[in-house]
Amino acid sequence: MKNLNYNHLYYFWVIANEGNLGRAAKLLLVSQSALSTQLKKLEYQLETNLFDREARSLRLTETGRLTLEYANTIFSLGNELTSVLRHNKKNKPSFKVGIVSTLSRNFVENFIRPLLNNDDLELQIDSGNQLELMNKLAKYQLDVVLSNHRPVNSPDHSYKVQVIAKQQVSIIGKPLAANKKFDLKKDLAKTPMLVPGQGNEMRLMFDAFCKKHGLNYDIMAEINDMPALRLLVRDSNYIALMPKVVVQDEIMNHTLEEYCKITGLYEHFYAIHMERHIDSDIFNTLLSRDNDEVLNNYPIS
Repeated sequence: MKNLNYNHLYYFWVIANEGNLGRAAKLLLVSQSALSTQLKKLEYQLETNLFDREARSLRLTETGRLTLEYANTIFSLGNELTSVLRHNKKNKPSFKVGIVSTLSRNFVENFIRPLLNNDDLELQIDSGNQLELMNKLAKYQLDVVLSNHRPVNSPDHSYKVQVIAKQQVSIIGKPLAANKKFDLKKDLAKTPMLVPGQGNEMRLMFDAFCKKHGLNYDIMAEINDMPALRLLVRDSNYIALMPKVVVQDEIMNHTLEEYCKITGLYEHFYAIHMERHIDSDIFNTLLSRDNDEVLNNYPIS
C-alpha cells in the first residue's frame, strides 16, 4: 500500500463529521463530484468501503468508523500543533478561556485572578453556549472551557473534565432585621422565590430536598442564567436559590444576605480541556489552587 494521502483523509474526515456530501463540499469549497472522486481514491487506496451509500445519505461502515477514530486523533494533533506554533510566534504567550454564558461572572473572575496583572501574558476570553465552546475547544481555539455543567462524553474527542471547585447552595435575599432569622420550614413557602429552571441539576436536587423534608416554595421566576439571577435578587424583594459566589460582592457590602445553606446540595464548577502533549505552566497553576481560593474574592495583588 502506498503512503497515505492525508488530503484525501482530510476530505473523508470532513464528510464523516458533516454526515452529508453536499455540506462537506460547501465547507471545503469544492464541487460534490470532485469530493466524491477524492473519497473514492481514498477507498481504493485503503482497499475498503468507508461508507454505505443509501439513497442520498452516507453511513459509516465498521472500517469507516475505525478510520474516523484515527482521523480524529491525527487532525486534533494538527490543530494542537498549529495552536502551539501560533503562540510561539507571538512576543508573549496567550491563554484562551471559554466561559459558558450562564456561568457566574464572579466565579470566572476568581478563577482567572492570578492572570489579571500578568503583563507577560495575553488573556483572551470567549463567551457562548456550551456546545459552541466545546466545538472551539476541540479545534484548539480555546485552552479551557469553564462551566457549571459536566459535558456529555464524546467518543470523537478526548476531553478532560476537572472539578475545580464546589460550593454549597444557599437561599439568598435582602438583609433581614437584626432580630429576625430565616426559618426554612416557615418562611420558604410564603416568600416569592427565584430558582433555576426545571431540568437544571441544582433545581432537581432542590426539589428532591424539599420533597424529602416536606417543604413547599413559591416560584416567582425560573432563571438558568446566573448573571441575570444575581441582578434580579439584588434589585427585588425575592429570595433566590444559588451558590454564594454568584453574589459575593453584594454579600460583602451587605446589600444581600445568605439566609441558610441547603444541606447536601452543591454547585460544581468544571474546567474542561483537551488532552495536550505539551503541558501549560499557566494552566497547571490555575488548577493547582484549592477550593476556597477559587471561590473567594481575594484582592488582586
